[in-house]
Amino acid sequence: MSSNKTVGLSTRMIHSGRNPSNQLGAVNPPIHRASTIVLNRAEDLYKDGVRTYGIGGMQVHDELKNALCALEDANHCLITESGLLACTLPIFALVGAGEHILLPDNVYSPTRRYCDRSLKRAGGSVSYYDPTIGEGIADLIQDNTRLIMIESPGSLTFELPDIRAIVAAAKARGVATALDNCWGSGVYLRPLDLGVDISILATTKYAGGHSDTLSGALLLNDANLANKLAEASADLGLCTSPEDASIVLRGLRTMTTRLKVHEKAGLEIAEWLQTRPEVSQVLHPALPDNPYHKLWKRDFTGSAGLFTFELKPSSKQDVLNFLNSFELFGLGFSYGGYESLVMNCDPQLVYRDKNNLKFDGPLIRLSIGLEDVEDLKADLEKAFATLPQ
Repeated sequence: MSSNKTVGLSTRMIHSGRNPSNQLGAVNPPIHRASTIVLNRAEDLYKDGVRTYGIGGMQVHDELKNALCALEDANHCLITESGLLACTLPIFALVGAGEHILLPDNVYSPTRRYCDRSLKRAGGSVSYYDPTIGEGIADLIQDNTRLIMIESPGSLTFELPDIRAIVAAAKARGVATALDNCWGSGVYLRPLDLGVDISILATTKYAGGHSDTLSGALLLNDANLANKLAEASADLGLCTSPEDASIVLRGLRTMTTRLKVHEKAGLEIAEWLQTRPEVSQVLHPALPDNPYHKLWKRDFTGSAGLFTFELKPSSKQDVLNFLNSFELFGLGFSYGGYESLVMNCDPQLVYRDKNNLKFDGPLIRLSIGLEDVEDLKADLEKAFATLPQ
């Protein structure tokens, strides 16, 4: 089923990555907690392609990879212990001493931290580009540039880059591209179809769906590139637990169904927030008046339940009072779980290029969960009531 592209994505997610005939009839693959694997023949101890140690993964890992490949029509998949590791492993594998990477200014802040700290310590260099640069990124590619990272939409401020233009410039110079696809989740954005070399997923989020696992994935079509990433993973001794692999695989079964609810509720609340006198603007690319709406319609087939809105100018204490008044929205990072979350963005924006930030008021990010929309609106309304009139 993983290669059957004639059926819908929901059907593929339900039927990929499992084979009851090899599982004693069980619907789901078994969890093997294994380090040592005993072989029947001495000839197999050092034979390529033979599973010889648990760190290489067991059946549940294989089935998760199959299902993730079916999600984005990828030929190769690596799974990692976190979404952040899925972001940093390509940098570790492809950018070495004396080499260069381009990152968007709105990149996920832990990825920025890795490049500013660990990559520079290893002798690599990083430049940050305006996420709206499009084909102009060609002017920033250096002879030693090895990787261009893309994020769509950008963390916290939700700019949409022109993916196709960036990919075209990269290919013209033989530079690899990797796109953080956590928001599109493989359901609403398919980077490999747009020419991106590496699609990055934090399966912690919508794939897992229940805020109880940490994991990530890298999806590729290029065998040589996939081998470089696999070698880097092996050199670091990376190994996702079978329990986490099983949780993500279970979450994939219902991800497309859950995302429909996240999308609908997210848009309804985003549109409602546009009517609130306390709100300056809503940063959601699926809204028709959003400056990135045309790019969203071109490249995406839907939207996630995550977006940001700008409050009218408020003091830091006003924002803290606002956040502390919520009952249903939890105060927390991440997103994609069944529960709604809220957080203030401004403390994470201090490293951004101020020329790319044109906000007068504080930014608040919402992750819309699966609660009743009217209840979430009531919780927001109560929080708005704490702000000075």
